[in-house]
Amino acid sequence: MARIRICIVGCGAVGSLFAAHLARGGEAEIWAYDVWKEHTDAIRRSGLRLSGAADFTATLNATSDPAELPRCDYGIVATKAIHTRVAIAQAAHAFDADSAVCSVQNGVGNEEIIAEHVKQVIRGTTFPAGHPIQPGHIGFDIRGDTWIGPFEPTHTPMRKVEELAGLMTRAGMNTIALQDARGAQWTKLIFNASTNPVGALTLLHHGGATRFGPTGQLFVDLMTEGEQVARALGIELHGDPRELVQKAALAPGKHPSSMLQDVLARRQTEVDFMNGAIVRWGEQVGVPTPLNRALWELIKGLEHSWTDPD
Repeated sequence: MARIRICIVGCGAVGSLFAAHLARGGEAEIWAYDVWKEHTDAIRRSGLRLSGAADFTATLNATSDPAELPRCDYGIVATKAIHTRVAIAQAAHAFDADSAVCSVQNGVGNEEIIAEHVKQVIRGTTFPAGHPIQPGHIGFDIRGDTWIGPFEPTHTPMRKVEELAGLMTRAGMNTIALQDARGAQWTKLIFNASTNPVGALTLLHHGGATRFGPTGQLFVDLMTEGEQVARALGIELHGDPRELVQKAALAPGKHPSSMLQDVLARRQTEVDFMNGAIVRWGEQVGVPTPLNRALWELIKGLEHSWTDPD
């Protein structure tokens, strides 16, 4: 029987966590694709090192040339949501009608983009977090679970979801296969849509924003709007986003949100896939989302300011 081959599309911080663990697990041949050439070159030379919550170096294939990617049984897309369309278009030739590609990205809307290029898509959300230290070396900041399930429009077989979840879990990235992964995805979406833009606009790290009364209350009010939209969509959340906020606030260290990191670097954020998505779905189901709309518009205005408009 041929060995399973998995391609990680987007081998930044989170993608590297999956790539390194799966490579060390030894059950599959791992390919990592990323446009960060210094990173993929370093992985090819010396392996992919993780430090922090786990400390090891894994050997795997890595490239910044999509033409080098072979046919793969599974894909794991871990790019920023704003890069999904370009990344999957570049890597799509690696996946045929029997392949299944899983998103472990922030927000909602990535699966729809992936499905434009791939026949079988898996919906997913993940909580492990990391940060680049240098090319070939990723800091593993926070452990956490991953939830995956069939992306409904593509009718991906549950056996494929379970096979991928098993490979990831045995490799050390605990993954739960669900028949309906929307609840897990929306739980993290609501968490992200409250904490990320508030942190980005106030420059407060997560714990500081949670403990400060006005911003802590804003978290709660934003989450309430998101929960109302999910309820109108018939989605049962997989846990309480408020508990996630408190858990993250108690984590050691001062962790800035990914959106705050983007703002400080003047990079485009994922706000369209977070607050923007809640606003769009709210409009479809008739649920007002004024707070999410306000933060979406403020972040978009901030992004616009970097172009030095007239």
